[in-house]
Amino acid sequence: MNYQFTNDLAHAKKLDEKDPLAKIRDHFYIKPGQIYMDGNSLGLASKEAVASLQEMTKVWQDKAIGMWDEYFHYGQKLGDECGKLINAQKNEVLITGSTTSNVHQCVSTLYQPTNDRYKILVDDLNFPTDRYAIDSEVRLKGYDPNDAVKVVKSPDGKYIDEDAVINAMTPDVTLILLPTVLYRSAQVLNMERLTQAAHQRNIIIGWDLCHAIGAIKMDFQKIQPDFAIWCTYKYLNGGPGSVAGMYLNSKHFDKNPGLAGWWGNRDDTQFQLKNQFEHQKDVSGWQIGTPTMLGMAPLEGSLKLINEVGIDQIRAKSLKITAYLMYLIDEKLTIYGCKIGNPREDSKRGGHVCLEHPNGYQISLALKDYQVIPDFREPDVIRLAPIALYTSYQEVYQLVEILENILKNKIYEKYSNKRGLVV
Repeated sequence: MNYQFTNDLAHAKKLDEKDPLAKIRDHFYIKPGQIYMDGNSLGLASKEAVASLQEMTKVWQDKAIGMWDEYFHYGQKLGDECGKLINAQKNEVLITGSTTSNVHQCVSTLYQPTNDRYKILVDDLNFPTDRYAIDSEVRLKGYDPNDAVKVVKSPDGKYIDEDAVINAMTPDVTLILLPTVLYRSAQVLNMERLTQAAHQRNIIIGWDLCHAIGAIKMDFQKIQPDFAIWCTYKYLNGGPGSVAGMYLNSKHFDKNPGLAGWWGNRDDTQFQLKNQFEHQKDVSGWQIGTPTMLGMAPLEGSLKLINEVGIDQIRAKSLKITAYLMYLIDEKLTIYGCKIGNPREDSKRGGHVCLEHPNGYQISLALKDYQVIPDFREPDVIRLAPIALYTSYQEVYQLVEILENILKNKIYEKYSNKRGLVV
């Protein structure tokens, strides 16, 4: 879209006045004087999320074990709410486990290698936990990851080449795992194109939605992937380490879970406590152990707010406010050696902007002392995520002014380049 911006504070104020989501900001706990640009790593707490957590603790206090009568299917209930964001069918989405445990669950279920087809196709830019899990699953099947894991190399270290991915879908590949949005460069892959190409070759394909869900619009009834996994603490604002999400296409419900546990047993026989597993034939059958209610509860309030706003409005503002940030970077910061390392096109970028600078780590430390919370990724990327639900245009303008001061006066030179525990 061709956005029309001007480089002044009055314009930022005008954008806020016309922002249909401006009042949603009041639903979040925002620290006074702080500009929070790290919602793509950990979303802020909302009043709704805190209220649903408090309600869950009250239920625990009041009902003790009797709470199970009401919350036994809580993971499925929240899964259906989360499924609205990707247009999945009912009972195809589950809130359970962690991102990595869900990779293991889906891959161990769907990876059935043969002598001729035993390779898993991945890229070299995805978040490492996915690769760790894939290599582990391959070893468990008796294969060497150096042979059985086929890696599509990025041509530039920033973006995935979709044509190269399709060309790598050779007859020896049986399963693919890719990111929908790259965590470093914010590139959005064409899920429909790549899923269709995989299925034409009889290859199972799954997607990591960690940097996509709650930020971009997806239609799984149209795309029809085989599986997907994601965390819920970024754009979904479910809280630190909140319980993750998993999608499994209903066409796979006849399969047995690779990792079976008692919470995936059929409802009607679960408490008969037989030693023979009887699989529940929907996504809930892929649960392993007893779900953590306190870890899921904030997500109930958060999803309620997100679904009331709607992913269409969220995506529209996200695109506009990130475009505004890129405009200001172009206008004010490129003369100091800054570059934008994410795609410019609306359809090809996610919810964060990648500001590249050789002294990116030191700049990110300086920003924190100016009460700006960014996110740094090696080797030189400052990730800035103006979140549609709670970031204002004035904050974006102020952020760039602070960056200009840090760069112009070389304030970043006062900071060490030695990496901390959490970069």
